[in-house]
Amino acid sequence: MQILKRKRLVEGLGVLLASWAIASCAPTPTATNPDSTAQNAPAQSGSAEQIVLAIGGESEEGYDPTLGWGRYGAPLFQSTLLKRDENLKIGNDLATDYSVSEDGKTWTVTIREDAKFSDGKPLTAADVAYTFNQAAESGGLTDVTQLEKATAIDDKTVELKLKKPQSTFVNRLITLGIVPEHAHGKDYARNPIGSGPYKMVQWDEGQQLIVEANPDYYGEAPEIQRLVFLFVEEDGAFAAAKARQVQVASVPQSLAVQTIEGMALRDVISVDNRGLMFPYLPANSKKKPDGDPIGNDVTADLAIRQAVNYAIDRQALVDGILEGYGSPAFGPVSGLAWEESKADIEDAQPEKAKEILAEAGWADSDGDGVVEKDGLKAEFTILYKADDSIRQALALATAEMLKPIGISADVEGKSWDDIEPLMHSNVVVFGWGSHDQTEMYNLYYSQSAQGDYNNAGYYANPAIDSTLDVAMGAPSEAEAVTYWKAAQWDGSKGVTTKGDAAWAWLVNLDHTYFVDECLDVGQSQIEPHGHGWPITANITEWKWTCS
Repeated sequence: MQILKRKRLVEGLGVLLASWAIASCAPTPTATNPDSTAQNAPAQSGSAEQIVLAIGGESEEGYDPTLGWGRYGAPLFQSTLLKRDENLKIGNDLATDYSVSEDGKTWTVTIREDAKFSDGKPLTAADVAYTFNQAAESGGLTDVTQLEKATAIDDKTVELKLKKPQSTFVNRLITLGIVPEHAHGKDYARNPIGSGPYKMVQWDEGQQLIVEANPDYYGEAPEIQRLVFLFVEEDGAFAAAKARQVQVASVPQSLAVQTIEGMALRDVISVDNRGLMFPYLPANSKKKPDGDPIGNDVTADLAIRQAVNYAIDRQALVDGILEGYGSPAFGPVSGLAWEESKADIEDAQPEKAKEILAEAGWADSDGDGVVEKDGLKAEFTILYKADDSIRQALALATAEMLKPIGISADVEGKSWDDIEPLMHSNVVVFGWGSHDQTEMYNLYYSQSAQGDYNNAGYYANPAIDSTLDVAMGAPSEAEAVTYWKAAQWDGSKGVTTKGDAAWAWLVNLDHTYFVDECLDVGQSQIEPHGHGWPITANITEWKWTCS
C-alpha cells in the first residue's frame, strides 16, 4: 500500500512539474505561481510548430562542445565536420572532404562555403582550428589530447596535426561541435551560438530548455520548428506523457511495459552498458597521491573474476530487471563493428564457476558458505550510485547469484562523491557505451589508470597494451577493427572473461521512449550511453504526420 501511495505521489508531482514548465513555453520569464499554472494548463498538442520532449539530458556544465557537450550524441546547437548515419557509417557534415597523411599525423579537412553561425556570421576554417585548439587546451571531457596544433590554411581548409597517429581521431571530427571564435567566451556554455539545425532561445535551468529551428542552417531544414525540453525525472516524464503534456518521453524499462493512449513505445537498441569493474591489483599495491587506496586482494585473483563472470545469469537480469528491454553484455562494445563475438561465453554456469574456484585453491573449509584461500575470504563490496534503481537491482541480483558459488558480496549505494575515493579498491557498477573506440582504450590501457574513472581498477597487461597501441595507431578506423577485436579476445589472451576478466559486463540497456503516434522520428542509430539526447541524432528527419 505504501509503495502504491508513493507511486501515485511521484506521478502527481511529475504532472505538476510538467504542467508548470510547459505553461511557460513561450520565451518569457517562468511562471511564479506553479500551483495555479498547473491547475489551468491544458494538454499540450504537438504540431509541426512545436513538440515537447521529456528525455532528460540537461547539462549542468552547459552546452560547450570544447568542454564535452555532444560527445554522446549530436550537439544540436553546433554542427560537426563529419557525422554517423543510422547505420553508424561516416559521412560529411560541415566537411566536404578530408584526407590523412601517409604517416597518419596530419588530417586535412575542407569545409563547405555556405555555413553560418546562428548570429549570421560565416563559419570558416579559423573557427574549426580555434575549436580544436581550445578543446585540446581546456582539458575537458572531449579527448583531443593527441592534437599538436590546428591551423587554418585558408578560409575553407584546416590542417589538424597530431603528436602521433590515432585511428580514433576521426571520432573527434564526428562529435566535436564547432564554436565561433568571435563569440566563445566565459558565458558561451549557457548561451551557445552554433551552426547546427537549432538555436537556443531560453534555458530555465532545472526546468526547461526552448530551442527553435536555425533559419541559417545549411542542411535540410527541420520540419519541427520549436522543441521544448522538459527536465523532470523518468517517473515524471512517464506521468507527463500519460497526461498528454509531452510528445516524447524517455522512461525506465520498468515503465516501458505500460501503455499510453495516443503514444507508441519506441524500443531503441543501445551500447549503453552496465558492468562490474574489478580492482585488478592486490590491496595496497599503491596509493593515489591523495591517499585513496588502490587494489583488492580478493578481486586481484583471476579465478574470482572469472567465476563471477560464469556464475551470472545475464538473460535473467535482462528479463527480471530490464523487463526484456536489453541484452546480455560480455564486453563494452556490443553490437558495434569492432565487437569480438568470440569473446562471449555461456554464462549462468554456477558449477563451472565452482570448478574454477576449486582449481585455484578456493574452498569452504569452515562450512560458512563462503570459500577462502590462504585465510582470505571471498568477500567484497559492490558499490552503486544510490539514486539509480537499475544499478541497485543489478548489484543486488548479482550478489544473490554469487552466493551459491561461495562468494559473498555486500551491496552499498552511495553518491559519486562518496564512491570516488573507494572505487579503486571496491567493485563498482559502472555504465559506459560509446561509438568511439577511445572509450575501450581508456577502460583497459594501463596508462589510462590515473586515479579517475578511466581504468578505475588499474588493469594492466603489457600484451594488451601493445595490441591497443596498434589499434590506436592504425591508419584508419576500418584497419583498426582487427586489433580492437584482438584486445577483447584473440584465442589466447584478452580483456574479457576468457582472458583477464578485468570486468564482469552485465547488460546493455535498450533505450525506451513513448512517442506521440503523430510524430515520425525516423530510423535510430544504436544509441550510446544516455548522456545528452541521443534520440535527436536525426532530428532534421522528424516529421509531424497529423493535420
